[in-house]
Amino acid sequence: MTAVDDLAVLPLCLDDIKILQRDDSFLLVDKPTRLLSVPGRHPQNQDSVLTRLCVDFPTAEIVHRLDFDTSGLMVIPLSKPALSHISKQFQARSTRKTYTALVNGLVKDDAGLIDLPIAPDIENRPKYKICAATGRQSVTEFTVVSRDELRQTTRLLLHPITGRSHQLRLHLQAIGHPILGCEFYADEIALKKSPRLMLHATELVFAHPKTGEPVIGFCAPDF
Repeated sequence: MTAVDDLAVLPLCLDDIKILQRDDSFLLVDKPTRLLSVPGRHPQNQDSVLTRLCVDFPTAEIVHRLDFDTSGLMVIPLSKPALSHISKQFQARSTRKTYTALVNGLVKDDAGLIDLPIAPDIENRPKYKICAATGRQSVTEFTVVSRDELRQTTRLLLHPITGRSHQLRLHLQAIGHPILGCEFYADEIALKKSPRLMLHATELVFAHPKTGEPVIGFCAPDF
């Protein structure tokens, strides 16, 4: 058995990528849920944001990623200088990212900060875990948008200060409010409340790679 044999073949995503804004230096796009940002390791998992966009925009590059299950806003540089400029902003944490999430239960506080270290879960790959001993500092701000007492769910705006893998999913699970539809970290109740992961990249603010002026990208969730 080869390493490829151990990889899952993902279902084909039938939803289109929406181009929200086109600039000489970049695109702002809306990624559908259950689409990879870049081609996967398995030969049959080649469908991705990058693969599709390169058909019409052969100079397209990937500077950041959204998880397979996460939908929403991505910036796609269209040149090497734009890639370098925007990449440095992500590395310096000078960009600002905001996500919308629907979580299980009624979050008590109207706003708060989650500061819990995250580490790979070696025994349960590809999952991650909260771990004070080996984890890297991970910080998420949250604000309550609304509470649904009938469904016992809360709509949140999330602002990740750091950018760890699975950070938002893990942090919300850790405070007792897993994201609906999360196959990795939700309990059975939260998983059954939604057919998809209710996490959407809603806003991205960064400096234009040529002018330095703020670019404010916005993409409302469809949930």
